Amino acid sequence: MADHTYDVVVVGGGTGGYVAAIRAAQLGLKTALVDVEKVGGTCLHRGCIPTKALLETAELLHTFSHKADYGLAGGEVTLDYPKALAKKDKVVTQLWKGVEFLLKKNRVTVYQGWGRLVSPQKVQVDAEGQEPIVISATDIVIATGSVPRALPGLSFDGKRVISSDDVLQRQDVPRSVLILGGGAIGVEFASMYNDFGSNVTLVEMLPHILPQDDEEIATTLGKLLTRRGVKIFPGTKFDIGSVKVGDTGVSATVEKSDGKTESVAGDVLLIAVGRKPVTENIGLETVGVTLERGFIAVDQHYRTNVPHVYAIGDVIGGYLLAHVAAHEGMIAMETIAGKDPELLDPHRVPRVTYSRPEVASVGLTQNEAEDQGYETKVGIFPFRANGKSLILGDAEGMVKLVADKKTDALLGAHIVGPHASDLINEMALAKFLEATAWEVAESVHAHPTVSEVLHEAALAVDGLAIHI
Repeated sequence: MADHTYDVVVVGGGTGGYVAAIRAAQLGLKTALVDVEKVGGTCLHRGCIPTKALLETAELLHTFSHKADYGLAGGEVTLDYPKALAKKDKVVTQLWKGVEFLLKKNRVTVYQGWGRLVSPQKVQVDAEGQEPIVISATDIVIATGSVPRALPGLSFDGKRVISSDDVLQRQDVPRSVLILGGGAIGVEFASMYNDFGSNVTLVEMLPHILPQDDEEIATTLGKLLTRRGVKIFPGTKFDIGSVKVGDTGVSATVEKSDGKTESVAGDVLLIAVGRKPVTENIGLETVGVTLERGFIAVDQHYRTNVPHVYAIGDVIGGYLLAHVAAHEGMIAMETIAGKDPELLDPHRVPRVTYSRPEVASVGLTQNEAEDQGYETKVGIFPFRANGKSLILGDAEGMVKLVADKKTDALLGAHIVGPHASDLINEMALAKFLEATAWEVAESVHAHPTVSEVLHEAALAVDGLAIHI
């Protein structure tokens, strides 16, 4: 008979789960991974990777539409959406095969099927057409992730009322798109569909889009999207009861911040109001795992209230980001292996919205810092004053650094502009090293590079920027 006994079993093969499994194997633990789908999870198959592949196509389409500005000539470049989807699928498949190889290389046993806890140290795997398998392990890590959140009385139909998952399955670009939710997901698809030629309407209940980001940065992005033709309704209530779904589209009524109502419509309604954790039918009630607001409650080492049961990733709440889940998985496994891992500080987590232009941040916003009692000083530097950004033909946006006026400690960094997703990692490292704004300014940055905006913004914290 096959041996189904392990040191640790991970339930869920997304970014958090497979990274945790590999780390466990590196630490010498006999490891198993259970997932009902292909390893890689939401990020690889329905989230980060496929969406960014399409956003890259959108970026290139925009760039080539301005090819004359770069001294290039030739015929008109148009969107071939089926080929863009094929490119997306090719990237996903290559990475999926890579994850499979890494698991095999690290001798992680993969069980395909639905994993459900039947005790704090046993997981039952149910696969269609097969007898259930019970896996025993000293410790179990739950990494079941999340799914798009629907609205009460307004479920996804995959055709007119769609989720972010559905977007990636569509074989066409809608002529018009109504998006409910101005967070990262809603904004990314608003930017993408706008570049693909759709008429886009974006509705956000809170005062500005990207409500978790610095208000000045989010407002700047809002203005840039509006200039591109995206119709944005911030601080607006969406009347779910008014939604009408027909053969040709979806319409609804919204109440704007001034109290006036307006009709909005689109060929499709994309609901992007967040994600909900996958906690049903995985045996949490059976073993007595505690939930808080629907998410699994854990401590800083990702231990649940039940001995030997851990949880990581979207299923525990916080930042629902793939890189956070991966880091949590490594901390959990190092804890299981008896190590003393560096704990994750949420103020060191970089956050990115892959719109055009990109938005990225780490640490506290200016408002958050001041609400916590800090006396702040701020340095702002525009991309239009950066030589490399002008060379790229992409000089919209700015960098904003927030520092403690008393200690010069860097409290937060916020970027809207080209390559923000890459630039923010320098600031995340600065936060980890507890750097001051002065130290960032003293770090020599190569010229000409886009990264010089960080150097100048750091100088600007003390009013010493050179190029503005």
